[in-house]
Amino acid sequence: MLFTEDTIGDLFEKEVKNHPDRDFIIYPDRDLRFTYKDFDERVNMFAKGLLSLGITKGDHVGIWAKNVPDWLTFMFATAKIGVVLVTVNTAYKGHELEYVLEQSDMKALAIIDGYQDVDYINIMNELVPELKTQERGSLKSKKFPFLEHVIYIGQEKHRGMYNTNELMLLGKHTDDSELLKVKKTVSNNDAVNMQYTSGTTGFPKGVMLTHRNILNNGYYIGERQKFKGEDRLCITVPLFHCFGIVLAVMAIITHGATVVMIELFDPLMVLAAVQKEKCTALYGVPTMFIAEFSHPMFDMFDLSSLRTGIMAGSPCPIEAMKKVVKDMNMTQITSVYGLTEGSPGFTQTSVDDPLEKRVETVGKPLPNCEVKIVDPETGETLRPNMTGEICCKGYNVMKGYYKMPEKTKEVIDEDGWLHSGDLATCDDEGYYSIVGRIKDMIIRGGENIYPREIEEFIHTIDGVMDVQVVGIPDEKYGEIIGAFVIKEKEAQLTAEDIRDYAVNKIARYKVPKHIFFVDEFPLTASGKIQKFKLRDQAVELIKMGNETEDNVL
Repeated sequence: MLFTEDTIGDLFEKEVKNHPDRDFIIYPDRDLRFTYKDFDERVNMFAKGLLSLGITKGDHVGIWAKNVPDWLTFMFATAKIGVVLVTVNTAYKGHELEYVLEQSDMKALAIIDGYQDVDYINIMNELVPELKTQERGSLKSKKFPFLEHVIYIGQEKHRGMYNTNELMLLGKHTDDSELLKVKKTVSNNDAVNMQYTSGTTGFPKGVMLTHRNILNNGYYIGERQKFKGEDRLCITVPLFHCFGIVLAVMAIITHGATVVMIELFDPLMVLAAVQKEKCTALYGVPTMFIAEFSHPMFDMFDLSSLRTGIMAGSPCPIEAMKKVVKDMNMTQITSVYGLTEGSPGFTQTSVDDPLEKRVETVGKPLPNCEVKIVDPETGETLRPNMTGEICCKGYNVMKGYYKMPEKTKEVIDEDGWLHSGDLATCDDEGYYSIVGRIKDMIIRGGENIYPREIEEFIHTIDGVMDVQVVGIPDEKYGEIIGAFVIKEKEAQLTAEDIRDYAVNKIARYKVPKHIFFVDEFPLTASGKIQKFKLRDQAVELIKMGNETEDNVL
């Protein structure tokens, strides 16, 4: 039996009644706080404002913004009225946004000024020139026939757009009965969220997730961390991703706890927020944690309030996990494995697991999720300790890809199993470990090589802060091994040092032929490392003869 069959709106309103004056969301850098009651009142005003614009159940509303205070307001407002929130990657530019606007049948889009070097306002005016000439509420876009409204998140006024103050004003003039009427029609099996996959292979696909999917997944994820109402979770990851929405926000509301929000990741800001708000939990991808404990001011902050959290989003280096446990007081840190199509969690370690298991595995299946490892070629279920594709079946499997039934069938088989595309093993005790992506596996002269194994080994070498291993095309072997290494500051480490150390401790065919020292890895906006870009960089560097110490082994 699942934890809840409520909708997100209904469950949140129950939490409001239980503890109206408890902090729900805090922005420490802005000194901005909303209690559960205050936040719910703002959400209701937004929801009524959207209804007044003619947006209602089944419509698609996008949000293109970093973790600004009203991001979650839009999320809960759309959930209450049965609208599907389409989360747009903050790093997208015009070409990607154009695709999502069209493919998602978006009726309205909420935006901020921009992110880094991307000007969202200019992009919208270029894609929808009608914004400059048509009245608000009467938008008719030639290119995007579904699009009727653009909403600016903030107080500034932009031609053709409503701003959030105006949306609130519209909500004040809309009767509560309108909101109550539409809320009664919302089912927990309705899609509530649509997230686009990264699109590294082909066009991005819109993953449709339901209230039932993400609420229950969030609850079980919070349970594995033993969340209680007094917990305060520092969220450093972007909200447009499942890590932010489900692992964080859904885990918090199902336990009546508090969110401490970081608008845009900055390691110093995170450390300050944890100290100021006495956070008990901290989330991040491995690169974020490494940036935090490597910061020159790290020792100045009091992190004694920390207890638990999640390191996930990409394979977690064992040495980094150990450092977080030891130096950041996160003695009960956990690791989650999953993918957006699985809402996202398949497996998770528990705070009660032995340290070795929490550091070296991604835990056991979450409640009400079946997990198995199969042969990628035959589909045969494999025995423990054999490497194969990890698959999942249960309440958490997505509703499907929006308007892509054939693509949906490619990943969800006739028996309802979601195929991840990831390679994993399961030990005799039922703990799963992720080896890597099927497409990332290196095949060198017929030998299958798993990058994760080599990465974990190189992490043990003094002077290595982080490492990523990729396969590089090679005429003789098919593929050869390349390692991209970030050195610790002041480390006097050479490629020869790494090879000399490796050649005596691991099989010769696993020793990287090419070693590149870099300052950073190419990342997605959610902090995931883009290995395909590293492969491309390796090919170019080798062509140019710029690789660092190239020894044939």
